[in-house]
Amino acid sequence: MAANAGRRTKIIASIGPACETEGAIKDLAVAGMDVARINLSHGTLDHGIELFRRVRTVEASIGRPIGVLVDLPGPKVRAGEMPDEGLPLIEGSTIRLVPGSGPSAGSVVTVNHDALLVDLHAGDRVLFGEGSVIAEVTDRTDDALLATITHGGLLLGRPGVHIPSERLRLPTPTAHDLHLLDAFVDEGVDMVAVSFVRSAHDIRRVGTEPHPRGPLIVAKIETRAAVENLDGIIEASGAVMVARGDLGAELPIEELPHIQKRILQRCITLGRPAITATQMLESMIHAPAPTRAETSDVANAVFDGSSAVMLSAETAIGQDPTNAVATMARIAARADAEFDYDGWPHRVHRISGEMRQSIDDTVTNGMTDAAWRAASETNAAAIICVTRTGFTVRSIARFRPKAKILGFTTDERALRQLTLSWGAIPYELTGGGVGEAQVERAIELARLHGEIRSGDLVAVLSGSASYPGQATDTLRLIRV
Repeated sequence: MAANAGRRTKIIASIGPACETEGAIKDLAVAGMDVARINLSHGTLDHGIELFRRVRTVEASIGRPIGVLVDLPGPKVRAGEMPDEGLPLIEGSTIRLVPGSGPSAGSVVTVNHDALLVDLHAGDRVLFGEGSVIAEVTDRTDDALLATITHGGLLLGRPGVHIPSERLRLPTPTAHDLHLLDAFVDEGVDMVAVSFVRSAHDIRRVGTEPHPRGPLIVAKIETRAAVENLDGIIEASGAVMVARGDLGAELPIEELPHIQKRILQRCITLGRPAITATQMLESMIHAPAPTRAETSDVANAVFDGSSAVMLSAETAIGQDPTNAVATMARIAARADAEFDYDGWPHRVHRISGEMRQSIDDTVTNGMTDAAWRAASETNAAAIICVTRTGFTVRSIARFRPKAKILGFTTDERALRQLTLSWGAIPYELTGGGVGEAQVERAIELARLHGEIRSGDLVAVLSGSASYPGQATDTLRLIRV
């Protein structure tokens, strides 16, 4: 069933012009894509919805769930369209940054931010396309900013323009974000990424129903304010993405690896999937193999505890999207084999003592802690989770158990949301009745799918009707 056999870390692949046909999307899924990302910063709403429906068609054809993550544009500032051949900017040359949405040409770069002349000051660095070109603001006129190119390069398409988040006076999510979100909620989208989050209030403004009735909300950590308000954002979110492009522009670059580790560990401790993104296999946009540094970056993201690693331009516009996914899958699987499974739970216990939890979360987290210990000590073949919302799976995944995690749910959206959770193999719980009957059915399905065999010892986590909340309160060790 699964394309991630032997791999625990999940792979998100961005769908774009290089891989947007049903055949290409299916190739990505077969190569190892667990979640398809639709970036709404590019293309129309109608085209985004068409891509979503194509993923659903592919999902039906391969017989396993594929999660869909819709990435909202947020208050993203972009340069005006570059010439077809690109706009070369030479180190030491001067350009004019002009507010507007028209095309860029020559020494004039338009920027779709009306407050550009107010929000950027002399001495500020301006990063284009996540740092491929860098300029420094030197002066301003009545209608433009003057900037000197300090790192030259070729600008293509409509590259992003980084403005320090504390100066960017735009709301998150924007009115346009909410319009896009409404359309995808109607389609039944699984996950939604919110860009340029600065506080938990930004997440609450999304206003969708809690998952799985609504989409899983993924907070993108890409601003200085988000790092400062990290714990509150994690608590308010369903998952977190370390978006290293803009985050690396907001903070000293030497701090980025340490902040990445901190975000991942605190996010996972609270049972939230954590995604590492941006430039992971960047050279594979054009090359058939990654650099040695990129290979190490992916492996280290796995060692840091990432629930998922993400490909952006590598699949959206790359020369060989399927090869990029297959390469990522091989690197992640090899790193999974070397993961510190014994040491990781001790970090989780240390950090969890510092963080607040609801009563239901405390019960579920306590039971999954016990399940991890029991499975480890008995060398259980699998941990079977019977879950409605998927939280039980996300909670047991905190401990990165060696035993496989089988997530059984009757909720179709929760099923797809589990495609983002580390180590989780999601299955729809069909014909299971309630209570004990669901547990028996889950074990039966696990056998039918070849996940467990007669004689295996399995740990089973489920909820009981006697508990008044939504928590998982029952753990059993069962010989199959």
